[in-house]
Order: sequence, then C-alpha cells, then structure tokens
Amino acid sequence: MRRYDIVIFGATGFTGRLAAEYLAEHLPAGARWAIAGRSAQKLAAVREGLGRPGLPVLVADSSDPAALAKVAASTRVLITTVGPYLKYGEALVKACAEAGTDYLDLAAEQEFVDTMFVRYRDTATASGARIVHSAGFDSVPHDLGTYFTVKHLPEDVPIAVDGVVQTSADISGGTYHTVVNYLSRLRQWRDAARARAAVEGQPAGRVSRNPSARPTRRFGLWLVPFPGVDGHNIAYSGRLLDRYGPDFTYRHWIGTRHFPAAAGIIGLVITLLISAQIKPLRSVLLKLKDSGAGPTEEVRAKSTFTVTFHGTGGDRHVVSRVSGGDPGYTETAKILGEAAMSLAFDALPQTAGPVTPAAAMGDSLIDRLVKAGIRFELVKEGPAG
Repeated sequence: MRRYDIVIFGATGFTGRLAAEYLAEHLPAGARWAIAGRSAQKLAAVREGLGRPGLPVLVADSSDPAALAKVAASTRVLITTVGPYLKYGEALVKACAEAGTDYLDLAAEQEFVDTMFVRYRDTATASGARIVHSAGFDSVPHDLGTYFTVKHLPEDVPIAVDGVVQTSADISGGTYHTVVNYLSRLRQWRDAARARAAVEGQPAGRVSRNPSARPTRRFGLWLVPFPGVDGHNIAYSGRLLDRYGPDFTYRHWIGTRHFPAAAGIIGLVITLLISAQIKPLRSVLLKLKDSGAGPTEEVRAKSTFTVTFHGTGGDRHVVSRVSGGDPGYTETAKILGEAAMSLAFDALPQTAGPVTPAAAMGDSLIDRLVKAGIRFELVKEGPAG
C-alpha cells in the first residue's frame, strides 16, 4: 500500500495546475492524491485555488534525487509536467523505475524518450513500473486513434495507417521550446535513436515502422510530414501489440486544404531548422515565446483539433476520427488526468517497463476519454481501393 494513488509533480506550472484542477473535479470519492513541486509557497497557493485545504503538499526539487525518490515511493502513479524533460526529467524516471511506480509525462522530446528507454527499461520491467511518456495531446489521440483504427481492420494482414492532424490552436509555449531545442540536437537525437534500436529490436516475425515521408497531396488535402514523437510512439505500439499485424506502417501528417498554408508550414520548419543550429539565433527564437505561459480560457474555449486516420489492411479500408477542444492545454490536462486514473483504478493488461498509452491502457482509456468529451468515430469503412 502506498500513501497516495496519484501525485502531480509540477502542479504550480500552467499545465500542471490545469491537471490538478481536472483531478480535483473528477477523482472518485476516497481517492488519495497530492501535489508536488519545489516551492511550498506556490504549492499552497495552488491548493488554496483548488479549494482543497487538506490536500497534501510534497516539496521536492528536480535536482534532488533523494527527495524525488521519496515522492515516487509514496504513490502508485506519478505525473510530471516539468519540462523540458531532457533537462529535468531523468531523475523522476529513475526514481519511479526503481520504486515500481507508474509514471506519466508530457514528453514530446524523442531524444529523452529513447534515452530513458535504454537506461531504465530493465529496471522498470523488473520493478513492475509502467513508464508512459507522451501522455497528453502528444501522443494519446494519435496513439489511441491508430489503435481504434487498427481494431476495425482484418487481423494478421499488413496494415498501413496515415494520421492527419488539423487544429485551430496556436502552438503552446512549451511545445515551441521543445521543437526549437529538438531541432538544435539532431545529431544527439539520431544517436539516441540508434542506441534504442540496438537494444529494442523488432518483435519476432513482425515489423512496425514509422518511415520518413515527403510533402504530398492525398485525401483532398496538402500533407506535410509532422516531425516529432507521435509517429515513433505509434510504431512502438505496433511492436508491442500483435493486433497491428505482421507488417505495420504509420505516417503522421499536418493537413491543410490550401497550398500556401502548406508552403508556409514547410518554410517555417526550414527556418527553425537552420536558425536552431546557430546559438545566437536559437536564443532569439526561444525568447519569442514563454515556455511556461499559456492562452486565456477564452482562447482555449475556441480552439479545436481533429485527427483523421486512413487505414488499409488486406482488402479493407477504414476512415476514423478523433476530435476535441483545445489540444495544447485543456485536452492535454484532461487526457493526462484520465490516464493517471486509468493506471490507478482500472483493470488493465499486465504490462511493465516503457509502454505506450495504447499498450498500457487501450480500450479503458478510450472509454474514459469518450465519457470526458473527446470523440472517437468510425467515419467510413469498405473495400480497399
């Protein structure tokens, strides 16, 4: 027995506070939870804002491994919203892996995810800890949407899925900083990816991959490859789950109806890629957005996202869709909170070590998200071609 069911580390940050608000409203009666961070004063202010005067407050700094180990050992599930994870995340992954504590983060940093896989897979597997990275908009709607799509296709056949993201939301400050730093570390990212591939390999008799792609026009849209963690996480789900078939391929896109918008996205990525390599220019880029700031509630209320999945397996083709509100904050806090409650309270498949939302929570988390207002729809199904 642990003292707490769920602890949120980083509850004083913008997203952490939203996640705490969501849990305060939706946790079942009798759930034991706490908020954690480095400032007792700021945590007390969050507790007051939640209207929970008796809510436990745990003080620990991300640079204090002993304090983090104590927090990890006190709870069944630990959420951390403290990024960038390359800078602040490893000590908590280590603490949870050693304590057998289920771990959730919002990491969109592929280098971090791959490095943690190599360093702590064996420890987490031995302790029974489920290490679930990217448990917000990156990558839950995409990962579970692919899982939902695959389940509507035949079994034991090659499967290909294209996920197309469309959103009216502005990129969040935290995501912007992650992208800039990610683009500045391409060599380190490639090295981490190679190290992980050497350790992980492919499942026996099966293959699952997220190949590179070029801009194209399909499905009535201009498609630009969506760089980042989502495609890699979904390919990992394909390696973990036999249901994805003997040969699974996933490609992740940003979709737009207008060519100038697609050209603008490509130009922005190229500009960021070049500027991120030059330290003075990178510093200027990072100052353009505050990593901890977020939009107003009114702006969030007007933002939406849609991810459309086009899947082909054997002689069948399906189109499915996942959609919701503001992806960067409102829905991310909702997804993170529901994932934590799923790990803490649902009857789930027996898994341990680094796992994806689809492999760890699958149908249970889809059911939770649907009840919370995120839509999963089968749009069309029929013969391939």
